Amino acid sequence: MLEPFAEDVWIAARPLRFFGVEVGTRMTVVRLRDGGLFVHSPVALDLPTRHAIDALGPVTAIVAPTLFHHLYVAEWALAYPSASLSACPGLDKKRKDVAWSRVLGDGPEDEWNGALEQTFFGALPMQNEVVFFHRKTRTLISSDLIFNLASHSSGLTRAVAFLIGHRKPGPTLLERIMVKDRLAARDQIGRMIAWDAVRIVLAHGDVIASNGSAIIREGYHWLADPERPVAR
Repeated sequence: MLEPFAEDVWIAARPLRFFGVEVGTRMTVVRLRDGGLFVHSPVALDLPTRHAIDALGPVTAIVAPTLFHHLYVAEWALAYPSASLSACPGLDKKRKDVAWSRVLGDGPEDEWNGALEQTFFGALPMQNEVVFFHRKTRTLISSDLIFNLASHSSGLTRAVAFLIGHRKPGPTLLERIMVKDRLAARDQIGRMIAWDAVRIVLAHGDVIASNGSAIIREGYHWLADPERPVAR
């Protein structure tokens, strides 16, 4: 079921196993200025979810923000044929079965310009995530930018998180290894920090209700150098 998270922002969490480990996943829904709904990283569209969505307003934009968060896009497209379908870069080639309206870039589309900002985290091509920011509520909306599994209710999940160097909210050791261009990553993360987010919605683990920008800065401190710090 959808839960209110901030004004005009709702979330829905679902169980999800990755290689046998429970990591969970989460959808975010934002009501745009014209009343339409922006659906980020959609989860399975069961009947209760559809009823809850339809009670909020018309779905006008469906977004698959990373190369890993796209499983249910096709069923949402079927249910809401008038909504636009947006893919992160590269997903249009991976999911050729979906009639994408566009591939997302580094700036907001006209549909959500003024309500949401965005940055393409292209320095991490394993994910190719497009990260969003809801300025009205200072909410950063992401899927894989930040993980928060160290305090997960599952002992197995906590153990795996520990093994991959995940002790607190932030990226895992895998993200550190897979960043291809640290200079570009520094710029991209710096833009996100400059948004000065209070809250962070993320897919894997508990959401973050305060100190959002500080958590991103701390999580990606390894990108900084004395000459050019992450946050400018």
